[in-house]
Amino acid sequence: MFSDFDTEDPESLRRRLEAAPLPDSLYDQLRDTAMRHGDAPAWHFIDSDTSSAKQTWREVLRSVDRTACALEKLGVKPGSHVAVMTWNCEEFVLTWLALARQQAVIVPVNATYTAREIDYVLETSDATFLVVDAEFVPRLAELAAMRVSWQRVVVVNGHAPEDARTWAEVMALAGDEPASEVPRNRDSLLNLQYTSGTTGFSKACMLTHDYWLVLAHTSTAFFGTPLKRFYVGSSLFYMVGQRIFLNAMVSGGCAFLPRKAGAKRFMPDVSAHACDYCALFDMVYKQPASPGDARNALKIATIFAFSPAHHRDFERRFDVRGQEYYGMTEIGGAAYMPATALEQMSGSGSCGIAAPFRELKVADETGQPVAAGEPGELMVRGRALFQGYYKQAEATRDAFLDGWFRTGDIARRDAAGYLFIIGRLKDMVRRNGENISAREVESVLRSMPEVQDAAVIAVPDPYHDEEVKAYIQLAPGYDAHTVTPQHIAAYCKPRLAAFKLPRYVEYRDSLPLTDSQRVQKKVLRTEKPDLRVGAYDLKEDCWR
Repeated sequence: MFSDFDTEDPESLRRRLEAAPLPDSLYDQLRDTAMRHGDAPAWHFIDSDTSSAKQTWREVLRSVDRTACALEKLGVKPGSHVAVMTWNCEEFVLTWLALARQQAVIVPVNATYTAREIDYVLETSDATFLVVDAEFVPRLAELAAMRVSWQRVVVVNGHAPEDARTWAEVMALAGDEPASEVPRNRDSLLNLQYTSGTTGFSKACMLTHDYWLVLAHTSTAFFGTPLKRFYVGSSLFYMVGQRIFLNAMVSGGCAFLPRKAGAKRFMPDVSAHACDYCALFDMVYKQPASPGDARNALKIATIFAFSPAHHRDFERRFDVRGQEYYGMTEIGGAAYMPATALEQMSGSGSCGIAAPFRELKVADETGQPVAAGEPGELMVRGRALFQGYYKQAEATRDAFLDGWFRTGDIARRDAAGYLFIIGRLKDMVRRNGENISAREVESVLRSMPEVQDAAVIAVPDPYHDEEVKAYIQLAPGYDAHTVTPQHIAAYCKPRLAAFKLPRYVEYRDSLPLTDSQRVQKKVLRTEKPDLRVGAYDLKEDCWR
């Protein structure tokens, strides 16, 4: 049975949120929460058996103050850049909020990074301190040169190498003295958040306290129903994981965090801890259905880019409303499905309307708005977007057009202002003068029960400009003999216009993915000189 939702109309919600004062920093938000909900549970690190695995908001505030003092004794000053490379643990959150108190900067490092990628982040972020899980210390030994002095390396969950210190040793520096009081400003830098782009190395987005405060308060208000138990089913080094933790903070609720997020454990965790909110990713939906899927306490779940058919099936399977949401690291939350429209728009394929503090524009290549219903690039502007890419002025300039951030997504808006994402600007196939959205073709392919994942790219063609090529990752138990190219074509034919049908089909055991589970299409486009090789040609009826 779906939960009841608030009836506040979106315009009233926008006016209320945009007029409300916000704290001066993320630390001040923590202090406000501790004053209002001091005895309420704040977090539960569900795989940890330490005494700090469960804390109230008052205890978290006390721990953050002590951490700030210890880091100051270690040498962290306002403006210092501190890299953090851990799985989900208390030390990540304590470091983040302590740096917020002291007006310093966190650099979250993806825990799956190789030595080469770690070196890139440490070099380009100007990090001078590193908090790292003992599990990753051997990876640091692979670096050609250690860019952070070992005297400024803090190791959690294990022993520290020579010259480095353990977390406990650093905490012992705090003593009973409070950290220095630092004037706090919500426009100051807090995160250097590396994006997981589909081309080349990631760029560091400069995110302020105001960015996080706006994101936390607006996204919490979107839910349209009181929530208290938030499942953080994403790693904290991702923006989504940090956002969900802040939803708990703003609500005075409790965040439930696994050490390592994973699709298989996701719903069992949600059910075991009676969580009433989660952000549910496609890879969780693609897990085998279980009779227990609907036995949960969820009131609402944020979902991203679900196809209409998958959206409706998701709600039936998990017995919860799925609320579409659109955002990215650079812009925070840009669009959301209002709680008042969840029933009416369920399965529509829309990601909603403009969020508070955000203006949206669907524009042509010159930046001029297109008519309702027409496709164009989605552009965004508003308060508390990212400040730019750290030390990449040219990339920052290229990301904007006349003050509007260029998302690179192709969208259309209907007459009521609802937004539909239909593809990527550089993720199109142009065949015989027709623009084909790779995302649309992928959506059809992914709806096949035999298909685990799919990716579509353009193949140059002398006669048709480009042809459609589909990479297919079959679901367990299927192979190319049982799911033939002809079977795939027959499935697509009634679902796609003829000019959109794939000509080439290539089977893959897996697809190359970014940190955030997006297909790395650049890898597919550049892995061989002739993209036809290894694929079945449905037009010529032969393997290439």
